[in-house]
Amino acid sequence: MLSVSGLRGLVDRSLTPQVAGRFAGAFGDWLRRLSPVPVVVLGRDSRPSGMGFESAVAAGLVDSGCLPVSVGVLSTPGVGVMAEHLRADGAMVVTASHNPIEWNGIKALVKLDGRVAGPLQSITDQIALGFEQKQFDPQYASALTPKQNESASSVHVSRVLEQVDLELIRQRRFRVVVDGVHGAGGQETALLMEALGVDLVHLYGEPTGCFPHRPEPVEANLKDLCGKVLEHGAEIGFAQDPDADRLAVVDETGRYIGEEYTLALSAMHLFDRAKLKGASVVANLSTSRMIDDVARMAGASVLRCPVGEANVVAAMRSCGAVIGGEGNGGVILPEVIFIRDSLVAIALVLEMLAGAGKPLSQVMARIPAYCIIKDQLAMDSSVADRMAPALVKRFKDQKIDQQDGIRIDWPDRWVHVRASNTEPILRLIAESGTKTGARALIDQARSVLGEVISKQ
Repeated sequence: MLSVSGLRGLVDRSLTPQVAGRFAGAFGDWLRRLSPVPVVVLGRDSRPSGMGFESAVAAGLVDSGCLPVSVGVLSTPGVGVMAEHLRADGAMVVTASHNPIEWNGIKALVKLDGRVAGPLQSITDQIALGFEQKQFDPQYASALTPKQNESASSVHVSRVLEQVDLELIRQRRFRVVVDGVHGAGGQETALLMEALGVDLVHLYGEPTGCFPHRPEPVEANLKDLCGKVLEHGAEIGFAQDPDADRLAVVDETGRYIGEEYTLALSAMHLFDRAKLKGASVVANLSTSRMIDDVARMAGASVLRCPVGEANVVAAMRSCGAVIGGEGNGGVILPEVIFIRDSLVAIALVLEMLAGAGKPLSQVMARIPAYCIIKDQLAMDSSVADRMAPALVKRFKDQKIDQQDGIRIDWPDRWVHVRASNTEPILRLIAESGTKTGARALIDQARSVLGEVISKQ
């Protein structure tokens, strides 16, 4: 799959070294429009298949006239920070993010106006066209040894630390449990926690790539983390995904409060800390309305955009947003990097707790609670296109947004139906004041889908 979220595929099936080299070469060809010999920072998450794909990507870049600079196993935001630090022309990350171990992929990052971020759809389309036409010999990859840079973790952490009050956090001497899922963010997270004076219980912090559970940081996969928070008497628990750009949160009672709270809590703290009345925050269409409540309390505004980090970043830059992100646990703070960053979210949430002097469960009480249900169906994306007119007809009296699939809003609830950017599935997401209400919206959307399919 090739989308605004990058390229992903099944290892040695749809994704091979030849495919990876072709994609990297196409990206390199696009970069050469901006620079005669583009410098490209290259990193990867910890998956065992990553090293071979990294070599193929490096070879594809060299073949297209680029100079790759490898930083090895590193989080996606860390790779982006290093690309800015080294004044590179772009970056590539070999990762399949939250996808299971049988997947891998490649994220391309571009530098525009001095800042590094994921490419917009228009650029992705150009790279995709080059990818279709590109030829690449994967045997060339075995002879390539890219330049290494060992300071990447500390560079990323230093930039995050500049955004928070270190002494305030250090004085609290927090005990924190982190589930690093044996992903790429272990070293960066350990360095951050040490600098913040945190007593860290680090679960699966080594970057082995042998995921101890399914790597997406959702409740069903984090029973161990919830138990460890209680066992160690920790103030909070955090869960990262394999490339450490997403963060889920567990409160001091061992309760999984979810990915949706990550952006809401980070934004609420930022607004409280800086008194940013009139500021803007950007969130995608699938993000909880908690962000609207947080913004309203602060006198700020929310701009909604299509799902996809690059879309969020484009909207943030257009309106000068102070923070942005997605309901999957991704927080983007422009002062660090225009990329979702779990370390940013960790630092902001700990600073919030340090200043509040209250446990997380009490801090959360400031935010109205909703029930959100995230469902999915294995289905071709074309079904979503056929489904849209039927949904519009069924719910024509409600507020409808068709920027990305179709989102239907009522005063107290909403449902969003769209094709995934990263998997061959249809996503159905609904939010209401109760689980029953959210499930009813999902069921209504499913019934419309059934009618569309039955008419084929």
